[in-house]
Amino acid sequence: MLNILVIGSGGREHSIGKKFKESDKVGEVYCAKGNPGMASDGIKLVDIAEDDHEALIAFAKENNIDWAFIGPEIPLMAGIVDDFEAAGLKAFGPHKNAAMIEGSKDFAKNLMNRYNIPTANHQTFTDYKAARAYVEAKGAPIVIKADGLAAGKGVVVAETLDQAVEALKDMLLDHAFGGSGASVVVEDFLDGQEFSLLAFVNGEEVYPMVIAQDHKRAYDGDRGPNTGGMGAYAPVPQIPQEMVDKAVEEIVKPAAAGMKADGNYFRGILYAGLIATKDGAKVIEFNARFGDPETQVVLPRLTSDFALIIDDLLNDRKPVVTFKEDGYTLGVVVAADGYPGSYDKGAKIPDTTKLVDSTAIFAGVANDAEGKLVANGGRVYLVFAEGDTLKEAQEKVYNELNDLKNDGMFYRTDIGAKAF
Repeated sequence: MLNILVIGSGGREHSIGKKFKESDKVGEVYCAKGNPGMASDGIKLVDIAEDDHEALIAFAKENNIDWAFIGPEIPLMAGIVDDFEAAGLKAFGPHKNAAMIEGSKDFAKNLMNRYNIPTANHQTFTDYKAARAYVEAKGAPIVIKADGLAAGKGVVVAETLDQAVEALKDMLLDHAFGGSGASVVVEDFLDGQEFSLLAFVNGEEVYPMVIAQDHKRAYDGDRGPNTGGMGAYAPVPQIPQEMVDKAVEEIVKPAAAGMKADGNYFRGILYAGLIATKDGAKVIEFNARFGDPETQVVLPRLTSDFALIIDDLLNDRKPVVTFKEDGYTLGVVVAADGYPGSYDKGAKIPDTTKLVDSTAIFAGVANDAEGKLVANGGRVYLVFAEGDTLKEAQEKVYNELNDLKNDGMFYRTDIGAKAF
């Protein structure tokens, strides 16, 4: 029986741990630090921070952990997989050098340029005046991205020149994103619907997952600031399968092969954030791990054994990867009022055990003095459901979500609407 340690604390890690628990090959699933909402699914919480590599390694040794699964990007960028391997332990995720595909947008753009992977025209700047001159010559709309990690919030789609200049000031002069914004990538605006194509990757071996569509803006109608994601659904019926298949061949496989050729062997989850343009799919960004909230709607569709897939990849065996071919899964994030800006904590989480047609996945939650779940983060929890049609899945989620008391929290009411 496999004993697994999941590292991370959010909804993504709750979904990952929950899926591992479905396997009859799995004994215990631990999560560090996890969140108290996970306990209802039999996941054991470990009170060790994700940046305390030494303590995590000691825990893994003491508890006969077969391997760790790394959820978030920050420990990957900090070299947690390298540290586990140096201690003689296995961990699933890319090494520090390969995690740079997410850690630096300039790194990713250079990879795409070298291997002819379709993306927007772009330039990288560290100098405000040079960046401003480029933006003024290009005109709006235009996209400004902090080069480094910014928790999904370091991207500004500027619809006017004033917005673009303001974004450059924020990043290059006022250091709104600290070191992450010391360098910015300015790229052409691409028009089309976005979709997320994730794949299990081991060197040049690529095993694609069902595609999903995330909703990044805070409010209905794609208005408001960018967030870490307010909801998602899978699959995405308005994106032709032919485009997905072509993206696997022209984007994901060349990226994996290119990383290997460059000496940055990638083993882990490769996330391609794509946009369906009139010229085909193009890359908006690469991530080096599962997306959140895409994980919460993609993993429920996996019909083969998730734990065995990871075990096979870690042991250089070819995994069996199969997904449901019919039906849809849709999830809606409930966030604290004020998110993604400053927000209050402590709002009471409604009793989700009463949900009949949908399932709750917890993220930013804590226990209060009475042991009840309360809000403790920006994105608090997600409710997902499956249906024969996307409309059915959507109705199941909103019918039940609307009956819950979500004082001090909000959610979008249009997740999935772009498909209709």
